[in-house]
Amino acid sequence: MKVILTTDVPKLGKQGDVVNVSDGYARNYLIPKNMAIEASDARLHELEQKNRQLEKKRKKEEQIAQQIKEQIDGQTVVVKARCGDSGKLFGAVTSKEIADAIKSRYKVDIDKKRIDLKEPIKQLGEYPVRIKLHQKAVADVKVRVEEE
Repeated sequence: MKVILTTDVPKLGKQGDVVNVSDGYARNYLIPKNMAIEASDARLHELEQKNRQLEKKRKKEEQIAQQIKEQIDGQTVVVKARCGDSGKLFGAVTSKEIADAIKSRYKVDIDKKRIDLKEPIKQLGEYPVRIKLHQKAVADVKVRVEEE
């Protein structure tokens, strides 16, 4: 019997896969536990349309990420912070502050979780920062920390 998996099933397939299983396994285990639905022509057509829409959405997200990368890659972002006499900051510059600085300068909204800080920034100066916009789009920016 052909079924469409509604969840990831170990050793069988991932969500959305169309697999061929025995009738008993489908009727007695997969379908009652809402792990699969029977694959009819209408449901297969619906799955195909859903996959096309997801692919369009992925391509659009990738294009947006590439545009953002072209805009900010290699640029220098200035972050103002309070510091002591020796140039040591009170606290540290966080990824949220970097995201806010990018948003104010380039009008681009970046999630703070996508900013990869190797170590906390606790001194004045310039630091390289990697921003993972998408799987295929990674931007490298310089963060210059200046005294407020």
